[in-house]
Amino acid sequence: MTRGNHETLNMNRIYGFEGEVKAKYSVQMFNLFTEVFHCLPLAYCLGSKVIVLHGGLFSRDDVTLEDLRKVDRFREPPDEGLMSEALWSDPQPMPGRAPSKRGVGLSFGPDVTANFLQRNGLKMVVRSHEVKDEGYEVEANGQLVTVFSAPNYCDQMGNKGAVLSFDHEGEYTVTQFEAVPHPPVRPMAYAQGMGGMFGF
Repeated sequence: MTRGNHETLNMNRIYGFEGEVKAKYSVQMFNLFTEVFHCLPLAYCLGSKVIVLHGGLFSRDDVTLEDLRKVDRFREPPDEGLMSEALWSDPQPMPGRAPSKRGVGLSFGPDVTANFLQRNGLKMVVRSHEVKDEGYEVEANGQLVTVFSAPNYCDQMGNKGAVLSFDHEGEYTVTQFEAVPHPPVRPMAYAQGMGGMFGF
């Protein structure tokens, strides 16, 4: 498991995780979750071939795996820098870099992906952070795969979920799946900070 942008205090508050844990358990339990989230790795490598991270790549061309190892992850992410970019960045089809539509992180092109992989002796980037209709999408000339494993995200997107399974050569297979019925709790029932959109 890697840490994503939702494993932060702000996102837990907005999207309802904090409210649900406090309602069902306690403040102490939520604080324990926060501590665990701070321990999750920002990225990891599979067989020295595939890097897995939540968001994407970086605003600098010279980032190495060693640079990522040196990031202090045991905290809330700052507004900029390697940690923030690993959690928030997204790929774009055009070469180069552009400001992110999210207001944090950046958008990076296939050339940025190719350069990062070559510099670090890797084959592929696997990331999530974006809903995909089929549960996954291959980009950057096959060097980047976005995988999203929450089907019918927020009970309204209608997307499939997917997981990737890798072999020892770094080759992968995709398993897709549909949403299944779940308990009758309305979407975002415990969310806060959405301007009353969800009845709070």
